[in-house]
Amino acid sequence: MTKNNPPRFFYGYVVVLLAFLIMVVTWGTFYTFGVFFKPVLTEFDWTRTGTSGAYSLAFMLSGFLGIVAGRLNDRFGPRVIVSACGVLLCSGYLLMSQVSAIWQLYLFYGIVGVGLSGAYVPSISAVSRWFVKRRGLMTGIAMAGISAGTMITPPVTNWLISNYGWRTSYIVIGIVVLVLMVLAAQFLKRDPTQMGLVPYGEGLVESQNSDLEARGFSFQEAIHTWQFWVVCGMFTFSEFCVQTITVHIVPHATDLAISAANAAGILAIIGGAGVTGRVMMGGAGDRVGNKPATTICFVMLLIALLWLFFARELWVLYLLAVVFGFAYGGYQPLISLVVAELFGLSSLGVILGAVTFSITIGAAVGPALAGRIFDITGSYQSAFLVCAALSIVAIILALFIKPNTNVRREG
Repeated sequence: MTKNNPPRFFYGYVVVLLAFLIMVVTWGTFYTFGVFFKPVLTEFDWTRTGTSGAYSLAFMLSGFLGIVAGRLNDRFGPRVIVSACGVLLCSGYLLMSQVSAIWQLYLFYGIVGVGLSGAYVPSISAVSRWFVKRRGLMTGIAMAGISAGTMITPPVTNWLISNYGWRTSYIVIGIVVLVLMVLAAQFLKRDPTQMGLVPYGEGLVESQNSDLEARGFSFQEAIHTWQFWVVCGMFTFSEFCVQTITVHIVPHATDLAISAANAAGILAIIGGAGVTGRVMMGGAGDRVGNKPATTICFVMLLIALLWLFFARELWVLYLLAVVFGFAYGGYQPLISLVVAELFGLSSLGVILGAVTFSITIGAAVGPALAGRIFDITGSYQSAFLVCAALSIVAIILALFIKPNTNVRREG
């Protein structure tokens, strides 16, 4: 294959499909925590603070170890890492079926978080390396798997819990994760050079390609720029809001006398809208720029959070879920695109891993804080207010982000 004459069949599309599947399996099953929330809470009579804290711990572990996974991926590639991720996720879910004390909930879901760390960075950074042209669109399609998983797994999980109980449901989830993750990992390639190929569109999008090469920051160089910390801040605050809603929207809805099945449907709608958001906004990043596309998503997220204060009817929550899901799904593929645009590709795995770790701090603190607020006040209203305020800060930070003019050539 030449740079200007790509073959009719390009393996990069297989990488995108595999990344999509990995996102479906890992994040789709992880986000079922909100569906398991009340059945577990009811059986053990734990507080919402204590229960949601396990989810927060798992998110923190996934983010911290994502840095390690990113560095290992830059050196060794994704096949071994994603395979190990599948084994750990399976082990965590199987152990969750045996929970009898709250310390076990934290330990076992912590194992799930460790497994989760090896999914996102290796898969999405691989997509970035396979594509120059259409990078935003392909990243959006791959990350649409997160929303597709959120759309599919909560209703299926609710059905499993209703018919077989929450313990058996965790066993089924663990087995499915193991089979699909290990199988997908065997065909995932880190970059085109492993197959004697070049990235799709290399030589056809010279300005973008040279720009990314010029900004070939090492990890140490990246973390000493103010842009790195602005990126961490704006996505950390937005993820604080998103994960708070993801974990607590189902119990919030059931508190409003909405059935568990209909409440799980809210998560499914968020997932469905997120598929559209990821594909559309990933492509929008290619056309109008990653910064404007990110800002649009943050504004939509704020609208959804303000709307949540007044949503009481099921149909209103469903409409809100469409806006929220589109916004959340829309900015997700833009994270890696913004990082690549600002810092280049030479150390993308570890830099993206560090940004992801920062994001998971917000993702971890949000659900636990919301649970604590509910335990104290008996309502989520104050938690929603905190989310709205942080989403405003995220919008302000997004408006100020710009490329670093101090760049070096990749060697």
